Amino acid sequence: MIRFTLNGQQVTLDAGPTERLSEVLRENAGLKGTKVGCDAGDCGACTVLIGGRAMCACLTPAARVEGCDVQTIEARTQVLSNLRAAFLRHGAAQCGICTPGMLMMAAELVSDTPNPTPDQARTALAGVLCRCTGYAKIIAAVCDAGPSASSPLPTVDTAVGQSVARLDGVDKVAGDCFGADFVPDGALVVMAIRSPHSYASFAFGDIAGFAARPGVACVLTAADIPGRNAFGVIPAFADQPALAPSPARFRGEAVALVAFEPGHPADLSAFPILWTALPALLSPAAAEAPDAALIHANRGRNRLIEGRVCKGDAVSAIAGSAHVIAGGMTTSFVEHAYIEPEAGAAWLDGQTLVIRACTQAPVMDRDETAAILGLPPGRVRIIPSAVGGGFGSKLDVSLQPLLGLVVLKTGRPARMVYSRSESMASTTKRHPAEMQGRIGCDTTGRITGMEFEGRFDTGAYASWGPTVANRVPVHVSGPYFTPNITAHARAVHTNGPVSGAFRGFGVPQAAIWQETLFDQLADAAGLDRLQFRLINALRNGDVSATGQNLQAVGILECLTGLQKPWLRALAEAEAANASNPVVRRGVGIASCWYGCGNTALPNPSTIRIGITALGRVMLHQGATDIGQGSNTVIAQIAADGLGLPLADICLIGPDTALTPDAGKTSASRQTFVTGRAALAAAQSLRAAVLRLANAGDSASIRLQGRYLLVSEGSVQRKIDLSALAVDHHGYALSAEESYDPPTTTLNGDGQGAPYAVYGYGAQMVELAVDAALGTVTLIKITAAHDLGRAINPQLAEGQIEGGIAQGIGMALMEEYLPGRTENLHDYLIPTTGDVPPIESILIEVPDPEGPFGAKGLGEHVLIPTTPAILNAIRHATGAIISKLPALPHRVLDAIKAARQ
Repeated sequence: MIRFTLNGQQVTLDAGPTERLSEVLRENAGLKGTKVGCDAGDCGACTVLIGGRAMCACLTPAARVEGCDVQTIEARTQVLSNLRAAFLRHGAAQCGICTPGMLMMAAELVSDTPNPTPDQARTALAGVLCRCTGYAKIIAAVCDAGPSASSPLPTVDTAVGQSVARLDGVDKVAGDCFGADFVPDGALVVMAIRSPHSYASFAFGDIAGFAARPGVACVLTAADIPGRNAFGVIPAFADQPALAPSPARFRGEAVALVAFEPGHPADLSAFPILWTALPALLSPAAAEAPDAALIHANRGRNRLIEGRVCKGDAVSAIAGSAHVIAGGMTTSFVEHAYIEPEAGAAWLDGQTLVIRACTQAPVMDRDETAAILGLPPGRVRIIPSAVGGGFGSKLDVSLQPLLGLVVLKTGRPARMVYSRSESMASTTKRHPAEMQGRIGCDTTGRITGMEFEGRFDTGAYASWGPTVANRVPVHVSGPYFTPNITAHARAVHTNGPVSGAFRGFGVPQAAIWQETLFDQLADAAGLDRLQFRLINALRNGDVSATGQNLQAVGILECLTGLQKPWLRALAEAEAANASNPVVRRGVGIASCWYGCGNTALPNPSTIRIGITALGRVMLHQGATDIGQGSNTVIAQIAADGLGLPLADICLIGPDTALTPDAGKTSASRQTFVTGRAALAAAQSLRAAVLRLANAGDSASIRLQGRYLLVSEGSVQRKIDLSALAVDHHGYALSAEESYDPPTTTLNGDGQGAPYAVYGYGAQMVELAVDAALGTVTLIKITAAHDLGRAINPQLAEGQIEGGIAQGIGMALMEEYLPGRTENLHDYLIPTTGDVPPIESILIEVPDPEGPFGAKGLGEHVLIPTTPAILNAIRHATGAIISKLPALPHRVLDAIKAARQ
C-alpha cells in the first residue's frame, strides 16, 4: 500500500513498491491524463510534479512517493489553469499527446520563475519531446501564462481567416483520451509474438499447454484468422498478413497473439516458438540482383512497381545544354516517432464489433478489419480515439484486426498497447531512396531537361509503395518549368521494415535530390541561387511535367517573399565568415510543390450537417484530426458556408456509425477536399432554409432556441424547427454533400492531370558549420508558403513550424536502424534546443477549386527544409552531402572531399 497526496487529496493505493508511478496513476488511480510514450524517461510525456518538482513518472518507483505531494495534469491549480489558457491562446497543443508532460514541466518553471524568458522555457522543456509543433508555440505559451480570458469564437461571416482557438483544444490541455486511455470493464490484455529476425521461418511448440496456463485467456495464430489474411491500403497490392504464417518477412512482424486475463502478469518469455533465421535481403540492390530469392513468390520479382513521367526529349535537351549537373542522393529509413504508440480497445455491441483506436483512416480500418475477420463492413464500427501523432503511419491498420480477432474468439472486450520498441519495430517508415540523374540549363539559366532514376526500399510489404513510386516522378521537377523530362521511380521489396506513408509520400526525398542539384546548376550558370529559382518558377498557364495546364500557381510569390531576407542573410554570413575560418555561416534555399489528395485517382469526401428540432447545428465530420486542426478548420468553413456563428456548430465524429466517409487524413487533402464537401453541405442546408423562408441569397439567418430567424432587409421570418417533420437522420433540416476533386488518369508516359490543386512553398535556412567538428547549428529558418486562403492562420503557422522540425530531423539526425534504434534514446528527434526561430510568411494565391480558395499545407511544409539545410551547408563549406542524415562524420568527410 502506498499513501500520498494526489492532486490535493490523501489517497491510499494498492501498489507494489517497485511499480512504475505512471502505471499506478493510470491503472490504480484511474488518472489517464499522465501519458506513457516510452517507459524509459526519453519522451517526458509522463511528467508529474512530486513535491513541486517535475519528474518522469515512468522512471519513478511507487515507493518514492510515499508521504509525498503528487500533482498530475488533472490538478486544478491556478498555475495549471493559467498555462492551459495560454496553450489554447497560442495554439500550443496540436495532437495533444505531449501536452500533459509539457504543462507539468512548465508548471514547475513558472512556479519558480513567473515570467520566464524564451531561453529559460526552452531549457526547462528540453526533457519533453513533441513531434507535431516544432515547440515555438509551446515556448510562447509558457512565456505568456498569466491569467487571460480564452479567445472568443468569431461571429457570423468572420470564421474563415481567423485564428480561432482549437475547438477540441480544451480536451487536449486537460489530458485528452487517447488509444491507451479507455479500458472496457474486464478487458483482456493482448500482446503479440513478433519476429526477432529480418527473415525467419518458425514453428510453434505446445501452444495448447501455454494457453492452459493460469491467466492466459487464449492464444491465436494465422490459422485462427477467419477471413482474408492480407491487408494493404491499396487493394490491388494487399499483401501483409495480420498474423504471419511462416516465414516472417521482417523484424517485428506479428506471428501470434496471447490474450491475458486482466491483473495477471503478461509474460511471453516462455511462449513455445522456435525461430530459424534465414538469409535476408536488406538492400534494394541485393533484392534486384538476378539470382535474388523472391520475397513474394507470387510476384515473380522483387520489384513491386515503377512510376514513370516522360515529356519531350530529355536526352537531346541535356546534350544541347550549356550547363549540366549530375549527382546522386541516398536517404535512410526515417521513423515517424509519434509520441503515442499504437493503442486501442475493442468489444462487442450486440452483433457489432466496436474498435476504438488511434487511426488516420477509420473507414479504411473498418473495411480492412472486416475483410480479415470475415465480417460484412456493417458489423464493424471504428471509433477513432484522439490520435497522438500519425504523419502517415497510422493510415495502415496495426492492432485493429488483432483486437477484433481476440474479441470474436473470446466474446470478451480486449485492449492492446504497443510498447515503444514494438511500435518502432513493427510499423511503417519513410522509404529509403537511392536517387541519381542530371539536370541541364541554357546560358540564361533556364532549365532545359531532367533525367531522374529513383529506387525506393518499400520493405517486406507493399503498403504505400505504389503511391510513392507514382507520386515521385510527377513531383521531381519541383515547382519549376521543365520542358523535357524523363523520370522513373521504382519500389523494391526487401526484408527491411515496411515503408509506408510519411508526410510527403516520397516527394521530400525527390526534392532533396532536385534542389541540391539546382544549387550547383545555379553556380555553374553564374546565377544567384534565388534568382535561378525565380527564373524557372512555374507561372499561371505553364504546363507541368505531366502535361497539365496549371493555374493559381503561388511559387513565384513565395520566392519573392524571401528576397529581402535572402539578401540580408547573405550579407550577414559573408561578414561573419570574414573573421572566422572555422565556424562558417551558410544560407540555403529550397522550394516545394505538392499535389493535394490521391494521385490521378478518385478521392471523395462526404459531410452531413443537420439542425435538430431544438435548434442545435450538428456537423458530422468524419475527417480524423491528428493534430493538423481539421476539427476546427472544417467547422470554420461550414459555419461561414451556412451563415451562422462558429459557436453554433456542434461536432460529431469521426465514427463510422455516425459520420459519412470523409476519406483518410493524408496527402494534405482534408482542408481542400473535405473542406469543399463541408462548404457544399453548408450551402445546401442554407439554401433549404432560405427556400423554406421564401428568402433570397442575401438574407441572414440566426438561431434562437428552437426557432430559425431569417432576416432580409426589414422583413424577418421565424421558422419553428420543432414543427417540422424530422428526416431519417432525426433532423428537422439537414444536408449531405460529397466532393471529389476533378483529376484524370495518367497514361503510360505519366501524362494527365493527377491533382486538382497544388500547394507551393519556399524556405530559407541560416546556419553555422563547425568545419573542425562537422557539427551544424541552425540559426533561423524563414518559410513562405502559399495556402490559397489561410482558413486559420495560427493553425497554419503551427503546421509550418512542426513540419520544419521534422525536416530538421531528417536532415541532421534521424536514421532508423532495425534492432539498434528502436527507442527514443538511440533514435534522435529534434528537441527544444534543435529548432531555431522560425518566421512564417503566409502567401495567399486562391485556387478556385479550394473552399474559399484554400489549398493543402500539411505535407508541403516539410519538403523544402532538408534540401535548404544541405544547400546552406554547401554554401558555408563547399561540402556536398550525398547521404542522409548529415551526421558530423559525414559532414566532415564531405568538407574534406570539397577541399581536395
